[in-house]
Amino acid sequence: MKRTLAVLILTIVLIPGVIAQEADTTGIKLPVKNVTRLKDASYSKFIIPSILVSYGLITRISKPLQQLDHSVHETVSKNFPGKTHIDDYTQFTQFVPLYTLDLVGIKAAHNFRDRTFIVATSYIIMGQTVGNMKKAFGVERPDGSNKRAFPSGHTASAFVGAHILYKEYKDVSPWIGVAGYAVATGTGVMRVLNKRHWLSDVVAGAGVGMLSAEAGYLLLPVFHKLFRIKDNSNNLILVPSIGMDNYGIGLAYSF
Repeated sequence: MKRTLAVLILTIVLIPGVIAQEADTTGIKLPVKNVTRLKDASYSKFIIPSILVSYGLITRISKPLQQLDHSVHETVSKNFPGKTHIDDYTQFTQFVPLYTLDLVGIKAAHNFRDRTFIVATSYIIMGQTVGNMKKAFGVERPDGSNKRAFPSGHTASAFVGAHILYKEYKDVSPWIGVAGYAVATGTGVMRVLNKRHWLSDVVAGAGVGMLSAEAGYLLLPVFHKLFRIKDNSNNLILVPSIGMDNYGIGLAYSF
């Protein structure tokens, strides 16, 4: 387990550089504008989510952090005996403003087509990552229902949406993103209150969600080149689509 943990932490630290290197060595000549964005991208945006995921991973071998998980759970059990299903819906609420703010004149950083690709790709990456980690670690949930606690998929889903919302509207108003993060954090808190996850599960889930969103943005130039799409062009295209329990292909039209 310790060896596996070390490999996972190293992967989190190195993945941004690997993605950037692959983008430069595949032989694909990306548009100059997108290549510049990729090269100028600050690695600082990976620090916080990497720390969050690392915290969850370290908890798997750290007795003090595991004791903190159990202490939080005991406090929750004593003071919040009930359960709520609100978190099943709040994990997706960030996508409402992401696709409706345009209707009231608040423009996002990317058009409908690109946002759809980023959302779908980010969610697929997040879903695969969370699913594989749940199988690999087999952490039992606080309520004892199964051994798929780590990391929290609901929290990861919520932070994918929150992070994309922030990146799309941060130049308009950072408070739009702050609101998204607040809802995502609330989702994680409710997962703990519902006794479905340990504290470390939701912390790691938040990091996985944010890293997945960043990966979606990094892959956007490759998507443009693959479909020979010019910026702001109108195109009917195929994009990845996802649901709660399935993956597929969908159509999107940029306008």
